[in-house]
Amino acid sequence: MGVMLLAACAIFFINLTASGYANEFYSAAAQAGSVSWKAFLWGSLDSGNAITVDKPPAALWLMALSVRIFGLNSFAILLPEALMGVATTYLLYATVRRYWGNWAGIVTGFIFMLTPVAALMFRFNNPDALLVLLMTGATHALLRSLEYANHPSGNRKRTWWMVLAGALIGFGFLTKQLQALLVLPGFALAFLLASPTGMVRRILDSLAAIGSMIVAAGWWVLLTVIVPASDRPYIGGSQRNSFLELTFGYNGFGRLTGSEEGSVIPGHGHEGGGMPAGGGRGGSMWGQTGLNRLFSGEFGTQISWLAPLAFAGIVISLLVIGRAVRTDVRRASVIAFGGWLTVTWLIFSFMAGIFHQYYTVALAPALAALVAIGAFSLWIARDKLWARIVTPILIAFTAFWDFSLAGRSQWLPWLKWAILIIGLMGALGFALAGLLRIRRLALAALILSVIGLMAGPAAWTLYTVSQGHMGSIVLAGPSLTSGSMGGGPVGMPGGAPGGGQPGGGQAGGMAPGNMQQGIPGGDGGPMGSYLMGQDPMNQQGQSRQQGQMPGGSSNGQQAPSMGSQGPGPMGQDSSGPQGESSPSGAPSMRSQRRSQSGFQGGPEGGRMKGGSLLGGGRSSSKIVAKLEKSSDSYRWAAATTGSQQAAGYQLASQKPVMAIGGFNGSDPYPSLEQFKQYVKDKQIHYYIAGEMGGHQMGGSDTATQISQWVAKHYTANTVDGVTIYDLTQ
Repeated sequence: MGVMLLAACAIFFINLTASGYANEFYSAAAQAGSVSWKAFLWGSLDSGNAITVDKPPAALWLMALSVRIFGLNSFAILLPEALMGVATTYLLYATVRRYWGNWAGIVTGFIFMLTPVAALMFRFNNPDALLVLLMTGATHALLRSLEYANHPSGNRKRTWWMVLAGALIGFGFLTKQLQALLVLPGFALAFLLASPTGMVRRILDSLAAIGSMIVAAGWWVLLTVIVPASDRPYIGGSQRNSFLELTFGYNGFGRLTGSEEGSVIPGHGHEGGGMPAGGGRGGSMWGQTGLNRLFSGEFGTQISWLAPLAFAGIVISLLVIGRAVRTDVRRASVIAFGGWLTVTWLIFSFMAGIFHQYYTVALAPALAALVAIGAFSLWIARDKLWARIVTPILIAFTAFWDFSLAGRSQWLPWLKWAILIIGLMGALGFALAGLLRIRRLALAALILSVIGLMAGPAAWTLYTVSQGHMGSIVLAGPSLTSGSMGGGPVGMPGGAPGGGQPGGGQAGGMAPGNMQQGIPGGDGGPMGSYLMGQDPMNQQGQSRQQGQMPGGSSNGQQAPSMGSQGPGPMGQDSSGPQGESSPSGAPSMRSQRRSQSGFQGGPEGGRMKGGSLLGGGRSSSKIVAKLEKSSDSYRWAAATTGSQQAAGYQLASQKPVMAIGGFNGSDPYPSLEQFKQYVKDKQIHYYIAGEMGGHQMGGSDTATQISQWVAKHYTANTVDGVTIYDLTQ
């Protein structure tokens, strides 16, 4: 166990600060919460408390407390995530160990930490790390509740463990809303089947857990309802300043159906309207949907290396447990982890709304546990004929699958052959050992199988640890070749027609600030080139017209916009050869990789200029200096459209910056009249012009109205290619 925890510390802590502020959206909210308890409570993006992030605040609380203790820096932002990675590893070990033995627990811990997307997200500041920790803790509490005999003392302990499980899921809801509930079907089935009490007591214990969950989550939800809107920030991501709307709409059922009012998709949309949320032929803007979705493209390399073993592990372990007593906790553990994996996998496979590859980290604990449980079940049944047949077949199949995954990248081209050869040698060794009953041969086969099947995820994980990751959408491991993107017809790789850049190939799949980034094309979905600052509906990468406003509409006049000259993303000059930029002004792969170990922000420097919807550029040091000199008498040193751009300026200056329209720039806050009143009351010093890009799917156009009003009534000044207005003059 000690070695396992040391390895977890190494994976989650080494090179941690290479990611800088990682996702500046959440880092800015943590900075705000570190200086304002009101911002801390609500999860406000800025300490002026204009608008919240588009999630509940639980994950922000840990970061904000860390920043209060250690100051604003990369380590303080990412420290809670790394600690949660170690804690999740230990919880998984402790859970599996109790029912399947010490070595099964250790194997679970190693598989989890070597899952590429887990290594990524427990070194990154999105809410997913806390969500996974809480769901793992809830699973542990659930299974602990089943250990006690049916007598008064045992029943009381069981009830308290169920209350704890419910509370952890409740805080999971305050982390990422309805996603925390995806484990509940497996939990319910495991508890109702395995609890040693009568059915009435089982139902009462379940209701106690549900009540605890409601209390743990409901107190904050209730605050959003009973506190007057004028006394709290606007609920980001909603169109009616309602957290309940956010929960069941944009962050809820909208993710399943693709109907997410106020979301923004890349490009200008089709003539006369936006691109359909559902994509086409079973696809969506966020990748091809279907049972094979998480096996395809970059989804596969994040999570699915050992997925065949995990799903087989469910069946194998249940066969080994066989006709054990109803209350067998080992069976309950398989049902709980199996329900978690199966339900979440199916939801992720078919959801038509916003879906990113890193979401799959929610599968990592269940997958790791089931692989280990399945492997040790085969060991238990090693003398049975069916186990001696199944073992080499599973190893050979998984070796071929890992060979396929490793072949999707041009990085280490020999790796896929090493995986295949070593894996097949392990499978052959097990087959011969089963026939000849040679124990040493079986041991050698085991070692070869472990090396072969873990080489791929381990290599992707080590690559991830060596890189910095910044922006809103991040990926573990190296870039995939353009022909390997997920979401092609009939679920095959190559989502973009002709294997082009859409989908995040090496030529165009990196978002600003993330050295290895891409989005599955999804039936030709254009996310990859969009993240490079290009319009995916125009593959030549021409820049948007200067008058184009958020939502893809033109206002008929030149509204304030980001200048096309000056420092471009990653701090390079987009107008000269030094930047090696694309035609859209985005940096080339070589210039991005040259900057991959460094970051700018906060006291250390300015933010990437030319921010967009999913990631920002580095801000001009001259504009940051203006904000730093802005008097504290202003509630906001500046206002700008969209949270990413506002977050970068705020982190660089440590002054509150209002994000007009929230994350997408499509929230109806502030209204034009509210903004005018703020300006009249001298609560906002500067307005920094900028565009969100993309096509707005419903939502508000107040950001456009404010931009036009400012352009009409105030004098524009250009600083380092950025248009800025002094609203006090």
